[in-house]
Amino acid sequence: MFDVLVYLYETYYRPDACPEPEALVKKLSAIGFEEDEISQALGWLTDLEVANHEFADSYPRQTSFSFGTRIYARQETDVLGTDAVGFIQFLESAKMLDGMQREIVIERALAAGEVPITLEKLKVIVLMVLWSQGKEPDGLMFEELFLDEEDSEPRLLH
Repeated sequence: MFDVLVYLYETYYRPDACPEPEALVKKLSAIGFEEDEISQALGWLTDLEVANHEFADSYPRQTSFSFGTRIYARQETDVLGTDAVGFIQFLESAKMLDGMQREIVIERALAAGEVPITLEKLKVIVLMVLWSQGKEPDGLMFEELFLDEEDSEPRLLH
């Protein structure tokens, strides 16, 4: 599923630039993606669109401008793991994600069905949440989202 999501991000500038679902399924199949991968990815994206609308309608300003500390439920920490929680907190503290986007990222990570979710896959989820909202990650975020852990150098603490 994540390979399909990355392909869509790299191929289509915005979600509305994607072809209609039937044509998209045919194109993805022709490229070599398997039917269940395609189905999972498109279902996940449909649910992402629903989550975007539900969060925007239910919490229009409350989460976007919340400055409180997010406390994670046990189920969330079991699925996310400490690295992912730390990464989400980093993105939020660096103002790369607002509170509503954080909640959508968490919801979509829980929906991915992997326990624990890898940091690499969480980064794809963050990217897809921003992509679905028509937001382009800034340079620092882009570096964070695509930096391989094997290639990274230790961070300097200031």
